[in-house]
Amino acid sequence: MTTEQIQKNLSDSPVMRWTALILIASVMFFAYMFVDVLSPLQTMLEKPPLNWSAETYGTFAGSEYFLNVFAFFLIFAGIILDKMGVRFTAILSGVVMVVGASIKLYAISSLFVEGNALYDVLNSFWTSFPASAKLASVGFMIFGCGVEMAGVTVSKAIVKWFTGKELALAMGLEMAIARLGVFAVFRMSPWLAESGAITKPVAICCLLLCIGLLNFIVYFFLDRKLDRQLGEMNEEAEEQFKISDIAKLFTSKTFLIVAFLCVLYYSAIFPFQKFATNMLENRLAISSADAASLFSWFPIGAMVLTPLLGSFLDHKGKGASMLMLGAILMTVCHLIFALYPLNSDSKVVAYIAIIVLGVSFSLVPAALWPSVPKLVENRFLGSAYSVIFWIQNIGLMLFPVIIGKALAFANPGVADAIQAGESASYDYTLPMLIFASLGILAFILGLWLKVEDRKKGYGLELPNIQK
Repeated sequence: MTTEQIQKNLSDSPVMRWTALILIASVMFFAYMFVDVLSPLQTMLEKPPLNWSAETYGTFAGSEYFLNVFAFFLIFAGIILDKMGVRFTAILSGVVMVVGASIKLYAISSLFVEGNALYDVLNSFWTSFPASAKLASVGFMIFGCGVEMAGVTVSKAIVKWFTGKELALAMGLEMAIARLGVFAVFRMSPWLAESGAITKPVAICCLLLCIGLLNFIVYFFLDRKLDRQLGEMNEEAEEQFKISDIAKLFTSKTFLIVAFLCVLYYSAIFPFQKFATNMLENRLAISSADAASLFSWFPIGAMVLTPLLGSFLDHKGKGASMLMLGAILMTVCHLIFALYPLNSDSKVVAYIAIIVLGVSFSLVPAALWPSVPKLVENRFLGSAYSVIFWIQNIGLMLFPVIIGKALAFANPGVADAIQAGESASYDYTLPMLIFASLGILAFILGLWLKVEDRKKGYGLELPNIQK
């Protein structure tokens, strides 16, 4: 292929590659909204008619990752991606998200009540776990398969369009757009729930997921045109990828360090998001709406900084060092919420801690995801991202359950008091110390990763842009 031909490819056009990015990033924006649509509403969920306790809520929050972990769906998602290609997997992930989201919406709606045949069946066993939570968890499991498949697919799509160009910046912008969805839902969800019903924000997010599926369909045609220009009517990975390649991932020490650093770090972020509104509500003695509004600024800091840090990584490097600094800042934030004597007059301290966490959440993802292509071959890059996501999902599934049980253990009788309409609050010291310990372990792995990079020359500290 000559230089003149290469210049005619869509990926060499800034307008077209950034258009492709906007299409796929918008889907993750809607997906992130749905992931956390109930996170600011934990207090409402604990009251009638749903009556979900903190332990029930924690189990529900962890259910998103159940099929990904125990049914190995994420591993299969990576194989599907490497075998069938970006376009097919994108459409499939969008459909799965819409199906799972619709089930979750039905589960918490007024249609799913006693007298409904499915409700009565689900209510006939494990009676301590409400029927609505059971069905909502099933829907969340299915949605979780779709959203994690979409995350893997989007990562590989960005590598496809931006390799040798602004790769880290593109990944940073994708993450920034997705996190804007977190900001939007923490602002929107309490307001919609108070002005209508708890199902209202969930229904709106379901509609947005349908729009996201349409965006994936538009991307399908754009990506197909790129492959035609490259003379790849079939995905390159479809011809070269072998199932046996996955074994190489589990025998690579550096790859596994990255994977376990990922699970430790993200287990202290996403499960924390599920409980952050309730934690701030109880620690600061403020309303759920005010607590959600306060925490909504966390993704904004990350949204602004991640693209800037991605651009820095593209031009200057220092990826392993950024991972270590991010782990330190996350630990500091969680220790503030665990040990500082917060009250209604401590909002400034809480804002500072949230901002510190936002900076941390900029440093780590901006450095982590663009580093993976430096560790594995492109033909099984989709499987590499899937294995990391699978290991990460183990933590994301377990830690909401652990935190829910830790809350129940440290606060006996509080859930019963809330359901009875009495005034009661949770002590979050133990859960926040658990989150802080994950940050310390992530820092240790970041240090180990930097040592391995120095020994073997993976280039994790080098810039991404090829000159």
